[in-house]
Amino acid sequence: MPLHVSPAPAPALHSVLVALGSPALREAGTPALRSVPGPLSAELPLPVHVLAAPSSQSGSRSEPRSEFEPEPRPAPAPGAGPAGAPATRLAGWRFLVREGGATLAAADTLRTAGGWTFSHFFEGPYLTSTERALRQADASGSPWQPRLLSVPDLYMLTLWLHGDPEADPAEGVPAPADVLIPLAPAPPGIAAHRPYRVADLLPRLAVRLAPPPLLGSTA
Repeated sequence: MPLHVSPAPAPALHSVLVALGSPALREAGTPALRSVPGPLSAELPLPVHVLAAPSSQSGSRSEPRSEFEPEPRPAPAPGAGPAGAPATRLAGWRFLVREGGATLAAADTLRTAGGWTFSHFFEGPYLTSTERALRQADASGSPWQPRLLSVPDLYMLTLWLHGDPEADPAEGVPAPADVLIPLAPAPPGIAAHRPYRVADLLPRLAVRLAPPPLLGSTA
């Protein structure tokens, strides 16, 4: 298998396993998990990175948010590159929840001041789209390190195929030769499941993320 799936931090995995074994699982807002008789497993961990908008060069962040939630402009994370490079931050890890070979849901974890903690279970189109994108990446035959890259302000999620399979999955920024596969549903004008080089897609996203000009500006 050409994909090099990185292991998640042990506390992140542990928090999901505890949640899967909790009686509260049957009361979760995830119908697929409420009546499953068999054992559930947390598989295929993917680090979830968030792409900061171009103006996200200042400010602070006092509490964690969902990686899909548009937010006030956060300060660049350790993943911020040099001027002009995309700035990213690691928001969490996502696991596919499976019974046997069937994917029923996903589990998200968040990094907080106290460490990794379970966030929530969810269903929806991103599950099947993630699996489809992983199959696409696997079929390419290239040794990618799979990650997820979220663009909250566009309500967009992509499978990020990082070209260095041995890299620290918590660090780094999208390299020009890395590949992004937008997951469905994708924003208008961006084809879901079409592989894009970072050098080709990020400039298009930057245009959409650019803040509007100030009133009275001559720019």
